[in-house]
Amino acid sequence: MKAVPHGPPEPERRIPFPTVDEITRHCLDEDEPETVHVEIHLPARPDTDRLRAAFDEAMRRHPRILMRQAPPRWWRSRYEWVLTGEPDRDAVSCPGGTLEEARRRAIVDCPPLDASPPFRAEVVEHEGRWVLMVTINHTALDGPACLRVVATAAELYGGADNSPAPPPVRTPVPDTRPGAGERRPEAPPPVWTRPARVAADTLHPGAPGNGMLIADLPVPARPARTPGEPAPYTVNDQLLVATWLMIARWNRSHEEPRRPVRVTMPVDDRPRTADMPIGNGTRLVEVTFGPEERELHEALTDSGAPDRQAIDRMLRATAARTRALKAIERPQLGFSGDLLTAPVLPVGVRAAGIRALRRAAGPWASSTLLSNIGRVPYPLDFGDAGRAEAVWFSAPAKMPRGLSVTTVSTGGRLQLALRWSHARLDDGAGARLGALFASALAATSYQPDGTDGPDEQNEPNRTTASAEPDGPHEPKGDPA
Repeated sequence: MKAVPHGPPEPERRIPFPTVDEITRHCLDEDEPETVHVEIHLPARPDTDRLRAAFDEAMRRHPRILMRQAPPRWWRSRYEWVLTGEPDRDAVSCPGGTLEEARRRAIVDCPPLDASPPFRAEVVEHEGRWVLMVTINHTALDGPACLRVVATAAELYGGADNSPAPPPVRTPVPDTRPGAGERRPEAPPPVWTRPARVAADTLHPGAPGNGMLIADLPVPARPARTPGEPAPYTVNDQLLVATWLMIARWNRSHEEPRRPVRVTMPVDDRPRTADMPIGNGTRLVEVTFGPEERELHEALTDSGAPDRQAIDRMLRATAARTRALKAIERPQLGFSGDLLTAPVLPVGVRAAGIRALRRAAGPWASSTLLSNIGRVPYPLDFGDAGRAEAVWFSAPAKMPRGLSVTTVSTGGRLQLALRWSHARLDDGAGARLGALFASALAATSYQPDGTDGPDEQNEPNRTTASAEPDGPHEPKGDPA
């Protein structure tokens, strides 16, 4: 006879939406789903039942991922997450079909918020190898947090240690405060100056949804570092300059008026260990290029290869600027984000206000989002299914920006995902923009007079991770 439990049922565990979750929830748009796509390429097929069991246990070890949204009520002071303790649905499946179809699902079909967990993992065959395609609802969590759960699942599945690699020891950067012996970089343009927007190029203006280009690129070379001195710039700085070059050259070819380029860059300070906080944990900073952007515009956007000395000057100025930005302690979305989500008014009233403010401030939004994950810190060893051979991420590309650039490095290569809003670019234009980014990144690669020095460090937006330099070549791209 089955025992009957005594006493009242345990009350639901609820937590209010943090600032990032709430603002993302306010600004949801059915035409542009708020998805993060992560694809992990494996040499062999994982067993679906074992993988499902591994993910179920991994989620129990990271219980913050087991959540669904409580039914929203406009008069309440907060949206709330319900921590479920157990999944409401099966997160792992093997749907069949092609990798291209799985990629389209990842940018079109967002996991719902009313069922736990807010992500799904699909096993897909591709050219004799296998891909674990993870799709995340970005209202609930970000890519690095979900990857931490995937790393735990890999360890449970294969039995191999998937602990993160320790961060390398870095040379301290000299103090650049006034009077410290080094001139501070010149101030960037005022934030109220309207930034450049990627010029529209589409045969179907106003079309819904996102397009995506996946490419595999060499990591650009950097100069040898003097022992005991900090690197003059990092791969992250090269990616920022390449993004500037891509937008500036694209806009010049489309005869757009010259405007300053501003790039939003997520910075992630969380540890990658098993106790990593799960959720949306990055803070956003804006990299605004300074006076050198105006001075060097002609030399860098004229036809032919960009001027090497101008590239080097941009790289060093960008490195100084990003070091200063990362050192500033501020809330995830700035103090204005905390102010807008303060539970003073009902959540429905705040939602209407934030949506109206977003529309009004749209012309001053940054030019694009660049998210550099850096080297994947985990082996992602799935035992008999093998270790990850490549990993791609892509972030949403909602209007008014309409473009996101996401990079990660594995095996000494750089995996690029370019994602765009169909309202701004069609797939043909997105492919041309991806080729332009590849050539821009190659232009930032160091050209030594003599022998290459030791490998520098590829600094992701949270810590530094090593990567190997390589020569430039065209991307192997797959538009989705």
